[in-house]
Amino acid sequence: MHHDDIAQAVQQLAEQLIQQSLMVVTAESCTGGGIAQMLTALAGSSRWFERGFVSYSNDAKQDMLGVQAATLERTGAVSEETALEMALGAVRHSRGQVSMAVTGIAGPQGGTPDKPVGTVWIAWGHSSGHADAHCFQFQGDRDAVRQQTILEAIRGLNARLKSPQSFPSTGY
Repeated sequence: MHHDDIAQAVQQLAEQLIQQSLMVVTAESCTGGGIAQMLTALAGSSRWFERGFVSYSNDAKQDMLGVQAATLERTGAVSEETALEMALGAVRHSRGQVSMAVTGIAGPQGGTPDKPVGTVWIAWGHSSGHADAHCFQFQGDRDAVRQQTILEAIRGLNARLKSPQSFPSTGY
């Protein structure tokens, strides 16, 4: 349903990354590698896509990305803190400079009153140590939630690369 939107967002992201000589890394939980798949669908993506982590379990988030056990215990996997640690862990455990990280509840099971199905935290990280995150409440079935997450993660990185004041650039 969002396929054309996603392809367009990927094209814009590719141009930004090439222009700024940056490599991107993904850290995905609820999308299961879907962001990496969409990024690498574009020919020439080896110029700007460095690697992708699919850290589905809490153990994977700790082993692959260095998310703290205490964070997961305190706030849960679907939280701002976990998303931020995933985003920063992705750049620390790779050779990329910018990252997208997603953690959420795609459904149909797993929702709770305070974290209903469709709750997704997306974070964007930078090798400078800067990261920020945003909580989304997506509607629809599992596939719809995942597709919207992919689109908003890519759109969010585009927005941050376009306004350097919100995202420290590495061009010094």
